[in-house]
Amino acid sequence: MIASKRNWLPNNKSGMRNKLLAAIFAVLFLHISVSAQTANKPFPQHIKYLTGTILPALPQINLDSEVERFYDQWKKRFIKNVPGKPESFVWFDEKNKKQCVSEGQGYGMVIVALMGGYDPQAKNTYDRLFRYYKARPSGRGKYLMAWAQNDDGKDVDNTSATDGDMDIAYSLLLAHRQWGDKAGIDYLVAAKSMINAIMEYEINHQTWSVLLSDAVEHDSKDYFDMRSSDFMPSYFKAFGGVTNDDRWMKATDSNYQLFLAMEEKYSSEAGLVPDFIVGINKQPKPASPHFLESPYDGYYNYNACRVPWRTATDYLLTGDKRAKTITDRINRWIRETTNNDTYNLSAGYTLAGNDMKGRYFEALSFSAPFAVSAMVDQKNQAWLTHLWTYLTGFKLKDFDYYDNTIKLLDMIILSGNYWEVN
Repeated sequence: MIASKRNWLPNNKSGMRNKLLAAIFAVLFLHISVSAQTANKPFPQHIKYLTGTILPALPQINLDSEVERFYDQWKKRFIKNVPGKPESFVWFDEKNKKQCVSEGQGYGMVIVALMGGYDPQAKNTYDRLFRYYKARPSGRGKYLMAWAQNDDGKDVDNTSATDGDMDIAYSLLLAHRQWGDKAGIDYLVAAKSMINAIMEYEINHQTWSVLLSDAVEHDSKDYFDMRSSDFMPSYFKAFGGVTNDDRWMKATDSNYQLFLAMEEKYSSEAGLVPDFIVGINKQPKPASPHFLESPYDGYYNYNACRVPWRTATDYLLTGDKRAKTITDRINRWIRETTNNDTYNLSAGYTLAGNDMKGRYFEALSFSAPFAVSAMVDQKNQAWLTHLWTYLTGFKLKDFDYYDNTIKLLDMIILSGNYWEVN
């Protein structure tokens, strides 16, 4: 038996060594993978927003669990893998024959970065979303994303959409804080490259308003026009902080001034801005019908509905009093026009604050931002709690990508789990 064993060892030494090395490498790979997935700011974070702001008046564990439950449903439905490639995208829908739009890609990257820790695969998912964005650059700014892909994955054209680029850039700052830059992608370098490209190609350097796309140049007819929801003040401040570029503060100040002037002139009661603002260099005014998207381009419609969320978030994080002025006016109006009844909310309004005809249906992309807006003041407590209950009562299957995704983003903020990158 001994002799037999001695004969067996030499003949199988290489096999044993290979098995041993394979086991060691497997353990190391597992360790590296686990380390790479470790979140520095795991969900839930329970952030203390600015003193005097509020959350829905419900137990924190209930708020967290509602976010987790809805995130699981949202990810299962809307995150899709590209066959044969290490890429994923946020699925737009099947009706418009579009696979993805940069707006949705940006939303998804922000969401997944914030849900790291709860979702053990968040980093892997985020990196796949990042690779999809990188593989589809815009024609002018190579760090910007082509705004839409057809259902075959090919770009609709080679121009960008500014709002999508801003969310993607901000998500990279979140990813840098969440996972660091030693495990594959240098998120901070990628973020700075993208932020600088946004400043170069998507910001008007005369009025400091936001351009619609990198396709708009200084001699374009719409060089002094903007989509109101592209003003994301908390992002602008973060971009300026990470790049030490004072021009972002110019953009912040100029757009706040523009919004306050527009509201005073066109919506003094409701505090609303239109989907599109034109003539910014002369006499800013709401866009005419069919300026770019619909007969309602000069109304508070499916673009401008995001403004209360973006503005209120700036107040929650930075305490900017201009944001409070805007959101206070919106809160007074929406509570009065609905009589504090969430079921009286409409999917679109005139700038005078009247319901748009035929829009008497639930649209989470309108109601969720109103909920974030309500967070700025304690006097909105009951209204805010009703809005949370209203939002969470709807099923994912009954709404599209846009409503569900804005709902989830805003639920993360509403639950107290939205953290700063600086």
